[in-house]
Amino acid sequence: MLWEENKPLAPFTTFGIGGPARWFVEAASEQDIAEAAAWAGERGVGLFVLGGGSNLLISDAGFDGLVLRVDLLGIDLADAPGLPGQAVYQVGGGEDWEQFVQRAVEDNCAGVECLAGIPGTVGGTPVQNVGAYGQEVSSVIERVRAFDLLEQAFVGFSGAECDFAYRHSRFNSTDRGRYIVTRVDYRLKAGGAPTVRYADLNKALMAGGADAENPTLIEVAAAVRRVRQSKGMLMVEGDPDCHSAGSFFKNPIVTEEQVKQIAAASEKEPPRFPAGAGAENAGRVKVPAAWLIEQAGFSKGYIKGRAGISSRHTLALVNRGEASAAEILALATAIMEAVEARLGLRLEMEPVLVGF
Repeated sequence: MLWEENKPLAPFTTFGIGGPARWFVEAASEQDIAEAAAWAGERGVGLFVLGGGSNLLISDAGFDGLVLRVDLLGIDLADAPGLPGQAVYQVGGGEDWEQFVQRAVEDNCAGVECLAGIPGTVGGTPVQNVGAYGQEVSSVIERVRAFDLLEQAFVGFSGAECDFAYRHSRFNSTDRGRYIVTRVDYRLKAGGAPTVRYADLNKALMAGGADAENPTLIEVAAAVRRVRQSKGMLMVEGDPDCHSAGSFFKNPIVTEEQVKQIAAASEKEPPRFPAGAGAENAGRVKVPAAWLIEQAGFSKGYIKGRAGISSRHTLALVNRGEASAAEILALATAIMEAVEARLGLRLEMEPVLVGF
């Protein structure tokens, strides 16, 4: 492993923001991960695990500890005895997520086609329970392999043991910071039909010349990427709206009573979507955070110094050029306070905050 000191972290993030890491190392094997974790533990320094850098905001001061970048690669199709019609992929935690999605749809395996175009690495997907356009990775994760920093040992979790919910898992809640994901096993449906539940995705399919009634997995993934690009949510070189962390706020899951309160405060009926499966979501619906932000007076293209809101999607905060982490956080705070004051609902930030 190559150990570096005072390594700039901004180039490793989609925001392009962040100070240096006191120490920095890339792990290309599980043994590298164990050694780096032991090094940090012996010296009593903080440890932060860096994946694709797509869902985090690093402070201007950086991280006064060891940043471990996971670079475990590989996409292997495993045997799936007792699972007819299923395909189990074992994917390294440092593998590019988009590359895996493309491999899956080219193999005609369904389950992640609506998650195309999402930046980041495979290791981050179970942590955030990544989801979009009617799919979440929780529905296809068979097993997660990880290094337990507390026990200094490699462990495995079934999908059921990951405690998945909307943008939630044990890895970002009760066990935050305890595990380093090294591999994820995904169980996809060989020859399965794609998921098309959203109107804008259906329109993109038709606009692309696909048969909207019977699209292929490859066509659905391509349509998802077009929709994401139209919203500035696809990483495209030279696109100023791409210097972001994607959706900066979570879509709130609320009760029907809260929906009534929002409607009364805004004098408009808010759009709503199913909150998802699970007893905790019974009687609840999901309200778009973008709509709430707009009702609070913030629109696409809003500018606050060197920070701003994407010109194509209200949910994305962007680095307009040399913005600091403090400027992004100040804009996020202003939005949250305005939504709460106007509609009585406190938005929750989605990116991980590092070094604050």
